[in-house]
Amino acid sequence: MSTALTHAAASQQFAENGRISIEPNHKRIRVVFGGQVVADTTRSVYLFEKGHLPVYYIPRDDVNFDFLEPVDATTTCPWKGKARYWDLVVGDRRAEQSVWGYDARLEDSLDLSPYVAFYWHRMDAWYEEDQQVFVHARDPYVRVDVLPSSRHVEVFIGDTLVADTVRPRLLFETSLPVRYYVPRIDVRSEFFTASDTRTSCPYKGTASYLSFTGADGSEPVEDAAWFYPFTTAEASGIDDHVSFYPDRVRIVVDGTTVES
Repeated sequence: MSTALTHAAASQQFAENGRISIEPNHKRIRVVFGGQVVADTTRSVYLFEKGHLPVYYIPRDDVNFDFLEPVDATTTCPWKGKARYWDLVVGDRRAEQSVWGYDARLEDSLDLSPYVAFYWHRMDAWYEEDQQVFVHARDPYVRVDVLPSSRHVEVFIGDTLVADTVRPRLLFETSLPVRYYVPRIDVRSEFFTASDTRTSCPYKGTASYLSFTGADGSEPVEDAAWFYPFTTAEASGIDDHVSFYPDRVRIVVDGTTVES
């Protein structure tokens, strides 16, 4: 058994229903809304539920309930129980039904009554220690490795060679295909223009995009490539590098086309 699985088995509490588990999270978590820190804790837990991303559950004692207004809405989860909801209100800002909690333990589940949880995208910002985290809670079992490589990477759009390098950075992320990052100097920038598209990744940072303008009879391709102007510590090494979607371009590595 891998050390990660061994760690999970030793540190998590598993529900009898086999659907959820919780694990202590020792990072400081802060939730910001309307210019106020509405939760600040070093005692949160990860809640893992099959088929879902992990969620931070925060002790009620570490939540500022002065900003919470209870509402009548409830929902029922077969694995966790009956949830009640609060609106989050700071000044003239209101995030409706953005906080939930379980007041009673469901038989064959875990006791979640000491905690509440927040809808991620309804908050203004989340922090792990002093680093802002985007999109969703980071899964402690997802790993990102960026490795220098001497593989020969060529990128074609139609018959046009748009990138060619023997010094790529390869990014390996748990459960995802390998991504080939090409140094900007090895990309033919004359074929690309900046896109307005932006996406965020909790493990790598916020990505900007490049669109192919068309050349040699090839049609333009919107958002054919992306890069990270600034990366997280885990993804350091792909700064000033560009990666391409294998379903929008043709990537050839050591003479073999990468499957999209």
